[in-house]
Amino acid sequence: MIEISNLTKIYGSSEQEVVALKDVNLYIKKGEIFGIIGLSGAGKSTLIRCINMLEKPSRGSIVVDGQAIGSLDAGKLRQVRQKIGMIFQHFNLLSSRNVFDNIMFPLEIAKVPHQEAQKKVDELLELVGLSDKARVYPEQLSGGQKQRVGIARALANDPKVLLSDEATSALDPQTTRSILKLLKDINRQLGLTIVLITHDMNVIKECCDRVAVINNSTIVEVGDVLNIFSNPGTPTSRSFINSIVNKDIPEEILHREALNHGGAASKLVRVSFIGESAGEPIISTMLQKYDIKANILYGNIDRVKDTPFGNLTLELMGSPALINDAMSFLQEYGLEVEVLNYAGNNGDY
Repeated sequence: MIEISNLTKIYGSSEQEVVALKDVNLYIKKGEIFGIIGLSGAGKSTLIRCINMLEKPSRGSIVVDGQAIGSLDAGKLRQVRQKIGMIFQHFNLLSSRNVFDNIMFPLEIAKVPHQEAQKKVDELLELVGLSDKARVYPEQLSGGQKQRVGIARALANDPKVLLSDEATSALDPQTTRSILKLLKDINRQLGLTIVLITHDMNVIKECCDRVAVINNSTIVEVGDVLNIFSNPGTPTSRSFINSIVNKDIPEEILHREALNHGGAASKLVRVSFIGESAGEPIISTMLQKYDIKANILYGNIDRVKDTPFGNLTLELMGSPALINDAMSFLQEYGLEVEVLNYAGNNGDY
C-alpha cells in the first residue's frame, strides 16, 4: 500500500542543514496497522507528513496505492490526499462548528451532494459512538470525544490510508485504550491501512501489527511487533521495550545469598515465554519429568495486541545434570532460558 524508497528530508540551507530523515526505506502492507516509534526529534512526525506531502521530501520516492505522489501537480495531489486521512494530536476541530458540521467539513470541500454527505456523517457518528453528540460543540466534549470526532472527520472521504500523528499522547491511559480499540475496530471493519506514530511503546503493543523504530533520522529496525518485543535487535528498541516490560529482578532477590538446599545445586534462571506457551503448564510438566525443585521468585505477564507474553525468575534446585536437562526441556518448547547470577556470589550455581 505504501512504499518509501531512499527518503531524505533536509531543512535549512547548505550552510546550516538539519537532516530530519536520512535514506528511509519502508514497505507498509495493505490493511495492516503499522507503527512508527521514536523519541522526540527522531524524525517520525516529518516522516508521516511526507507520506501525504505536507512536507516535500528532499530526495527519494513515496508510492501510495501504486501511485508515485512526489511528482503530482497540485490538483492531482489534492485528489490523492482525499484518500489519505489524518488525525492529529490536538484534534484541530473548528470551534465554531458542532460535531456534525466538523465531520461534514471535508465533504463540503469535496463537493459531495448535501443529502449524501448528511447520510455519510450519520454513519460516521455511529461508527465512532457519538450519535448523541451531533449538535454539541467541541468545547463541550472530553478529549477522547474530540479525538473521536477527529477520527470520523478523517474517514469522511473513505480514505484508503489513515495517518495518526501522536493521536493519543494528549489523552489519559483509559481514554487512550478506548481510542486504540476504536482504531483496531475501524481497521477490521473497513480494511483500512493505518500508519500510527508515537513515542509510547504501550501504543505499539496495544494495536500494531508491525513497527519501525526510528532514531536520529534513520530507521534502525523494522519487524513484527511480537518479534521485536521478544528479541529486540537494537539498543533503541530495547530501551523502548524495557520502559514497559520489566525484566529486572527485584533488588531484595538479586542481592540475597543462595539458600542452603541440603547440598543440592541451584541455578537462578529467567524463563521468557510468548504466545501459546504462556497458557500451557510447561513448568509443572518439567517438574514432573525431572527430579528437581523450583522456587518461583518473581514473574509478570502482559499482552502484545492479542498475544500473551511474560517471564518468570526461578531458582532451580537439584543435581546439576538434571537442572541442565530441565533447562533444555524448556528450550525445546520454544521458551527462552537465561542463566542469572546472584549479585552476592561469583558464578552460577
